Amino acid sequence: MNKVILMGRLTRDPEVRYTQTNNTLVASFSLAVNRRFVRQGEERQADFINVVAWSKTGEFVSKYFKKGQQVGIVGRIQTRNWDDEQGQKHYVTEVVAEEAYFADSKRDGEASDFGNTFGESVTQSTEFQVNSSDDDLPF
Repeated sequence: MNKVILMGRLTRDPEVRYTQTNNTLVASFSLAVNRRFVRQGEERQADFINVVAWSKTGEFVSKYFKKGQQVGIVGRIQTRNWDDEQGQKHYVTEVVAEEAYFADSKRDGEASDFGNTFGESVTQSTEFQVNSSDDDLPF
């Protein structure tokens, strides 16, 4: 099984391009994902993970995601390689986004043209509810 779930902040605005063969939209961006544990006396570390989103997911990402925004991504890891013009081989590992979600809470007084930002995605999944109270947590 190849499934990745990430939550992090965009390090830059998504970059959009189109494939040469069938003009399919591809959005590329990078997520800064905090590591779970912090060593004593050190600052929290983050991993910078490259993500690509194709077609409708890419359109959603390119329209609504901006640098610094916290987002959730569900997808798969993919590796690929190619030879450049000088004959050098290049390898890349990236996450292919299959679902993209807003994870920021709406800032006070900020107007939004896309409604409630938490839990909405390109697939318009509304199956979970946000409980703002920590009283019911089992830990």
